[in-house]
Amino acid sequence: MNNFCFNEMQEMQKELQEKYKDKWGGLSPEKGIPMLLWLYGELGEVGDIIKKNGSEAILGDKEVRDHFIEELCDVMMYFNDIMLCYSVSPEELKEIYLKKHEINMSRW
Repeated sequence: MNNFCFNEMQEMQKELQEKYKDKWGGLSPEKGIPMLLWLYGELGEVGDIIKKNGSEAILGDKEVRDHFIEELCDVMMYFNDIMLCYSVSPEELKEIYLKKHEINMSRW
């Protein structure tokens, strides 16, 4: 089974950002804050779907579920853009994620 990974997502985001570089201004640390604000907006859209439709619709209604997943994709796109703005590699993310998981597993 082929899992969709951060490396693939980042390559796709690089391709998208390159295509619209003249319009969007490219990726840089200066773009990190606006990207974060857009990420917040997309998270709000995910929350709105949950609030307006409820969990049952997300789990059982294909149209609602597809919309929910589309908004999650927008979240992931901006998340990856932020990683790219600050040159965070998927390998770095994994290393710190694993450390954080270990810490969380030993709490309480």
